[in-house]
Amino acid sequence: MKLKALLIAFVLFSFTAFAKEIAIPAPVKGAFTKLYPKIKKVAWDKEGTNYEASFKNKVDMSLLFASDGKLLETETTIPISQLPNGVTSYIKEHYKKSVIKDAAKIVKSNGETVFEAEVKINNKSQDLMFDSNGKFIPRTKK
Repeated sequence: MKLKALLIAFVLFSFTAFAKEIAIPAPVKGAFTKLYPKIKKVAWDKEGTNYEASFKNKVDMSLLFASDGKLLETETTIPISQLPNGVTSYIKEHYKKSVIKDAAKIVKSNGETVFEAEVKINNKSQDLMFDSNGKFIPRTKK
């Protein structure tokens, strides 16, 4: 049993020791710091060619930047009760056995606002998108 625990600890340490650090371009870091100068704890991730900064500013937030530092979208966690009318009924009708786990408001750089409802479907989390009127936005294949 001790050997098994030691082996698991070693494997976990190996993954964290060799985890690849993401190089964040200076324009991206500068743009983030300009918007949120007091935020020091930021988790950075890469989404395709863009960079995502996740942090807590009273609520969980994330910002998506292009590599030149242009802000593409802001995502803010919201209470499920703040989702637009129609979202809950759509999910109840189309995903009968699922429950909304989390909700977020996403404001894109062009001013468009969309809402994200994270639901659990067949033991897997899935994000469903809705417009500001609560109308479902189907995913487009890339």
